[in-house]
Order: sequence, then structure tokens, then C-alpha cells
Amino acid sequence: MIDDRVALDVGVATAQARRSQNEDSVWAAEGVYLVADGMGGHDAGEVASATAIGVLKGLGDETPTTDDVRRAVVAAHTAVRGLPSPTGRRPGTTVTGVVLTVHGDTPCWLVLNVGDSRTYRMAGGVLEQVTADHSEVAELVAQGLVTADEATRHPRRNVVTRVLGGGASAVEPDVWLLPVSPGDRMLVCSDGLTDELSDARIQAELRAEGAAQRAADRLVAAALAAGGRDNVTAIVVDATLSRR
Repeated sequence: MIDDRVALDVGVATAQARRSQNEDSVWAAEGVYLVADGMGGHDAGEVASATAIGVLKGLGDETPTTDDVRRAVVAAHTAVRGLPSPTGRRPGTTVTGVVLTVHGDTPCWLVLNVGDSRTYRMAGGVLEQVTADHSEVAELVAQGLVTADEATRHPRRNVVTRVLGGGASAVEPDVWLLPVSPGDRMLVCSDGLTDELSDARIQAELRAEGAAQRAADRLVAAALAAGGRDNVTAIVVDATLSRR
């Protein structure tokens, strides 16, 4: 549910890239901005991502809390686990994104994440990753065993440790509550973007375009030009805040 003090400019872009199909699913409406990336090589990755989005888009019906988000993610996990698995490789998907809500009397972003898709916030022209990757390589970086630069080329860089569905019976999403600031630019994306472009490059591309749709298109085009090895999806959400 969009607070009347917050005006949003939203852009969405997605591309199949060099994959046989696009297993990314996206939702960008009614204060809910989500990207889910179906697990390649598992059964029905595109169905898993669409199923997760189908559950989570309902967060826009009310003014959700962090507990509401956690319950919705658990429901999405259950729905994905209930999908058929003909070959035994259970369907699974990442999910990340932002939901506009109100906490007290303050408009806020609720950021959620499961997996290695990412949500960023750009304020004052500076990009910051809000989410933390749930991946084997992210854990190695955190332990000091691999540098951030080495992580981008690591052979297991796409092995996720937390997903919706898959083989895990339970899921624990990460959830953050952030006040909306004037001029916030939120970026929600699949790893098809971040595998091809560094954070510095993403920041530069976002700075180069003022309108959200042009910025989203520019990011996806840059990822394709850089190799486009995986499905790539980007949502750009710009916030203008006014006082009542």
C-alpha cells in the first residue's frame, strides 16, 4: 500500500540473455517490488519463481510489518515446496525486494531477501548493498578465505545456501526496515546483473540516467553487453517524499 506522502517512479527491465528461457519473475506494483530467480538446472525454475511472486505480491494489500513479511515468505516457501518434482531436483527460487510500508508515522522500506539476488539503495549518488548474499562464496568472503575480487570468478559463486523451496524444510528470510529518504533510488535485481557488472559499474550506470525506466533498461543492456550469461532482471524505484 503506497503512502500518499511518497511518490514513486518505477522502471522494470528483464532479458533471457544466453539462457534457453527466462526463469526470473518480477512484480512491480502497489508498493511491492520483487525479483525471484528460479534455480537453473532444477525442475520448473520459472514456475518456482512465479509461484513465490504470486504469494508475496499480496503484501501490497495492507500496511505490512516485518512479521507480516516473514510469514509471507514462509507461505511462499511452502507453496514452492508443494510444486511437483518429476526428476527429484525440487523446484527452488531466490527472492529479494522492497515493500513500501509505514512504521509509526514514518514511510519505510521493508527489504526482504532469501538467496543471492540483491537489493541496493542509492542515496546521494552512493550505492550500498542492503541485502547479504546467501551463498557459499559470500560465506568464504566473510571468513576471509576469499577476497571480494576472487569471489566474482570463484567456480562455486552461484551455489546458494538459502532458497524458497529446494530441499530445506524451513526458511529464514532476512528482513530490514529502513525509513524512506527523499531521493532514495532502490535497485532490485537478479544475479544475472551482478555477475556481469561490479557495484562500481552499477552505480555509474544508475547515476547516468534520471528516469527509473531508462535506468533499468540501461542496466540490463550493460549486463548483456558484458556477456549476458544468465537471465537478468532489474527494478529501479525512485522515491520523492513530501510532508502532509
